[in-house]
Amino acid sequence: MILDVKNLSHGFGDRAIFNNVSFRLLKGEHIGLVGANGEGKSTFMNIITGSLMPDEGKVEWAKNVKVGYLDQHTVLEAGMTIGDVLRTAFSDLYGMEQRINDICNELADAPEENMADLLDEMGSLQDLLDSHDFYIIDAKVDEIARAFELDSLGLDQDVTKLSGGQRTKVLLAKLLLQKPEILLLDEPTNYLDANHIEWLKRYLQEYENAFILISHDIPFLNSVVNLIYHMENQELNRYVGDYDKFMEVYEVKKAQLEAAYKRQQQEISELRDFVARNKARVSTRNMAMSRQKKLDKMDIIELAPEKVKPEFYFKEARTSGKVIFETEDLVLGYEKENPLSKEINLRMERGDKIAVIGTNGIGKTTFLKSVLGLIPSLGGKVTLGDYLHKGYFEQECKMGENTCIEEIWEEFPGFSQYEVRSALAKCGLTTKHIESKVKVLSGGEQAKVRLCKLMNRDSNVLLLDEPTNHLDVDAKEELKRALQEYKGSVLLVCHEPEFYEDWVTDVWNLEKFSKLKL
Repeated sequence: MILDVKNLSHGFGDRAIFNNVSFRLLKGEHIGLVGANGEGKSTFMNIITGSLMPDEGKVEWAKNVKVGYLDQHTVLEAGMTIGDVLRTAFSDLYGMEQRINDICNELADAPEENMADLLDEMGSLQDLLDSHDFYIIDAKVDEIARAFELDSLGLDQDVTKLSGGQRTKVLLAKLLLQKPEILLLDEPTNYLDANHIEWLKRYLQEYENAFILISHDIPFLNSVVNLIYHMENQELNRYVGDYDKFMEVYEVKKAQLEAAYKRQQQEISELRDFVARNKARVSTRNMAMSRQKKLDKMDIIELAPEKVKPEFYFKEARTSGKVIFETEDLVLGYEKENPLSKEINLRMERGDKIAVIGTNGIGKTTFLKSVLGLIPSLGGKVTLGDYLHKGYFEQECKMGENTCIEEIWEEFPGFSQYEVRSALAKCGLTTKHIESKVKVLSGGEQAKVRLCKLMNRDSNVLLLDEPTNHLDVDAKEELKRALQEYKGSVLLVCHEPEFYEDWVTDVWNLEKFSKLKL
């Protein structure tokens, strides 16, 4: 056994996340960890990696297991280059090299009786460096950079200048350089383009060791996992097979439990009725007492509370003019000498619903921001149409110290407390979530708070940058329905074709305008 988790309980304040949960990871298991937003998937990862202490329970790893963790919230430090981040994969080896240098310095003044021990230690460390190919690290870094197309960006590129997808690629590349025996992946497909999702899918299909994968991307999950652990109502249950197989079994179990609950409630009702009618009569008192005993001993079946499903409706402003925007020889980028695109000439009209696609770093977010006028273009111009009421969903957004209520109230000061709570509840957030600080919520819950802001502002054109990242299955389905019904225009950046392909009116692939080597 690689990992054994026993009797795990944990919560935040008065909000319980796990109650007496157990879990095991065996060699070669490819596990999908699934559940609705806020059920505790990332918290579970933080507990098993040791970055969070559970309230109760034990987490035991097998000895000398090397674990690699791709965290959806990892922040890359400003000032670090791509090459710096990739080389941190070998930090333990650099530590060994430093120790060898220290031993060399110590040998100059060491007493004779300590010399043998120091030389032995140095020899062991040198063997470890040789066996881990320490002296060809730069070649390994170059090789993985080519595989992830990071070499075209330049290994001396500052990581803070990268797009979301490029940052994910850097973190994935670093993880694979570490060659861990166990992979822990938290939403690895967020921000990745279709080519790299396909690459990661093939990699995980051929991966001989075990991994635990958190993902709301169902086609991706189905293609790589052979076990599902489902988190719901503070429990963790194991299912053999892929996600579709899990859903099949889960729905049957749920239906059986509901049927048993109805039968038991009927029986309880009949027993209580009999006891009430017969306990006062001498002739039937014993029968009534016997039924009361049966009631008292009964194991009551409890149904889990129904999950709050989100209801998304975008408030619609007056109709816009015929043209939403038109670009004329628009050139994307941040540095004159290094533009992202050739000249772009595109036109969007009222009622259009357009998906913007293309490989990571090609300028999809930059295109949206240029259209909105949030950043200047390197050349050309964008002409916006008349009577536009724009709604913008950013790919990433820093959350401060506000509670969910305060976050919405700041945006809509005219709302009553009831209206604020009602707006958040419609987005699928419970009372406990609503009263929590936004920054302690899961990625999916934070996205729902941001969608709540967007939906309550009148708009006739929506510009959405990867809105499905972090959202659970129910929320994605509901967002898709809401956008299909929306009478305004939509410009959407998304890496999930199954989300947009059956309702958009056009797909713009920015690769045909790219100046990057693809």
